[in-house]
Amino acid sequence: MSGHSKWATIKRKKALIDAKRGQAFTKLIRELSMAARAGGGNPDANPRLRVVMDKAREVNMPNDNIKRAIQRGTGEGADALVFEEATYEGYGPGGAAVIVEVLSDNKNRTSSVLKTIFTRHGGNMGEPGSVAWGFAAAGLIQFDKKRHDEDALMAAALEAGADDFRTSESTYDIVTTPAQFEAVRSAIVAKGLQPTSAELVKLPKNTVNLEGKNAEAMVRLMEALEEHDDVQHVWSNFDISEKLLESLVGSGEG
Repeated sequence: MSGHSKWATIKRKKALIDAKRGQAFTKLIRELSMAARAGGGNPDANPRLRVVMDKAREVNMPNDNIKRAIQRGTGEGADALVFEEATYEGYGPGGAAVIVEVLSDNKNRTSSVLKTIFTRHGGNMGEPGSVAWGFAAAGLIQFDKKRHDEDALMAAALEAGADDFRTSESTYDIVTTPAQFEAVRSAIVAKGLQPTSAELVKLPKNTVNLEGKNAEAMVRLMEALEEHDDVQHVWSNFDISEKLLESLVGSGEG
């Protein structure tokens, strides 16, 4: 499948999020607050908030932290929410398209830092709209191939109203529209099928295969972008084999 799917899978295997739990908490707290500000503090009525809460629980964020972040977003907390959402676009090594979503209290500063990161790792920032046309908003629900039967999972996905069912090297990937994401996820989970990941994503319409130096530089770029405190999500259309990704992720300096 896409580079995002493989990237997320490899990072989970290497447990990088646990190694940087403090940073993960910081990013998720911001995202919880923004989701609550945009759609309210009730996860049953706010699918975006529900997804972020699930991610927070996956990394064992205390419930009190989650509650405070939500209250901050809905205006109940003591601290004013000063972060703004922004999206930046660009190109990585080998011409791979990149979309970076941030939450920042100073977008000019963030833009300058991201431009430096792109340049340092063989890429360049683009104009708004330069690569966004090559991605589609979607829900992505992933299952470990070793733990699930393909036929049973596909039947459950179709019955739940999923748009597509795909296979990658180590996962089964169920794709939905953003509007149907929560309904499909809930219906599948109700059948006792537990995903390894479920989130709203930007899926590339086409992919760019990367090997050798370009693949290594692309991984370094992705890691450097994701390590920045303001960055919430990075989406790209690169395609690198899982074996090569396994060897590259976390193996070099950001």
